[in-house]
Amino acid sequence: MSLAIFQQELCHFTFSLRKREIKSDIVFTVVHGGSSDRVVKLGADVVIKVLLMAGADPNVRDPVLSLTVTHDAAREGFIDAVRVLVDHGADTNLMDEAGNLPLHLAAREGHLQVTKLLIGRTANPRTTNGLGKTAGELALLHGKIDTAQYIDEYLSSSE
Repeated sequence: MSLAIFQQELCHFTFSLRKREIKSDIVFTVVHGGSSDRVVKLGADVVIKVLLMAGADPNVRDPVLSLTVTHDAAREGFIDAVRVLVDHGADTNLMDEAGNLPLHLAAREGHLQVTKLLIGRTANPRTTNGLGKTAGELALLHGKIDTAQYIDEYLSSSE
C-alpha cells in the first residue's frame, strides 16, 4: 500500500470516527518528515510529547475538515494534551474549515480549563467563526454558562 493510500484510508477512518461521535477513541495522525508514522489516542499526553520532541508537526491539518490535533484536543477537553501541544509550538490561531479556532471548540463544549489555557494564547479571542459567532457566544448558545461567563470576564478585564 502506498503512503498516499495509507494516509487517505487513515483520514477516512478518523472522519468516520468523528461522524459517529466516538469520543473515547478519537485518533489522529502525527506527520513527521512527510509520512504518517504514528496513530495515537488523544489524551495520551506523554506519547504526544515524545512525538513532538522527535520533530512531529503539531500544525498538520486533517485534509477532510482542516482540523489540527489542537482542535481535536480542545474540543474533547484534553487539557494536558493541549498544554503539551501549545508548549511545543502548536498554533492556536489556525482555523478549521468552519472558521473555528481551538478556542471556539473548547468554549462550545464547555471545557473551562482548556478555554482558560487557550484564551491568552489566541491572538484575538473575539474572533468570529464562519457562522459569525465568537467563542463566548458559542459557549452561551450551547448552555455552557461558566465558560461563557469566564470569557466575558476575561475580555472585559483586557479592555
